[in-house]
Amino acid sequence: MIAQKIKEIKKVIGSKKLIIVSKNRTFDEILNAYKTGHRDFGENRVQELLKKYEKLPKDIKWHMIGHLQKNKVKYIIPFIHLIHSVDSIELLEKINSVSEKKQIVTNCLIQIKIAQEKSKFGISKSNFDIINNNKNQFSFINIKGIMGMATASLNEEKIKKEFNTLNQIYINSSDFEILCMGMSQDYKIANKCGSNMFRIGSYVFS
Repeated sequence: MIAQKIKEIKKVIGSKKLIIVSKNRTFDEILNAYKTGHRDFGENRVQELLKKYEKLPKDIKWHMIGHLQKNKVKYIIPFIHLIHSVDSIELLEKINSVSEKKQIVTNCLIQIKIAQEKSKFGISKSNFDIINNNKNQFSFINIKGIMGMATASLNEEKIKKEFNTLNQIYINSSDFEILCMGMSQDYKIANKCGSNMFRIGSYVFS
């Protein structure tokens, strides 16, 4: 069943990158997805991520997709493949500082707030411009692109408008390679709006 769901998603997104969201999933569920050849998995809590990193195959590429507290950065830097949720300049500075101590260059995405919901994290466009214009000062961070989550809504035009806003920022930042947007409920819209990385969990495991 999981293999079939992955196949269905890839029919839509083609060769673009799929991150399977494995939060709240058992080791067996993740291994079933792993056995299809998939290697990119996303977690939103550091404690759960650490447990899974310890127990599961070491060739898994782990993605931190949830809100990351500065005091927990040090636990994931040694192994994390990509941090999706850099939502403040202060967090970026912390990641850079810890990465320097570990002598590791950490891959990150800047999370930009495009949704109207207060519960969604992300920086403003103006703060993103500050980071983008000064990114060379973060010597131990590789800012690979941007990420954003649309409003949870049944209004497809609203979602499309928010995704297109993020896509325009991406287009104007020509040296980025990743535009990450789209989850289980809206990945088809995100695909049409230019996304090249998707984070899908509930659809895969349903």
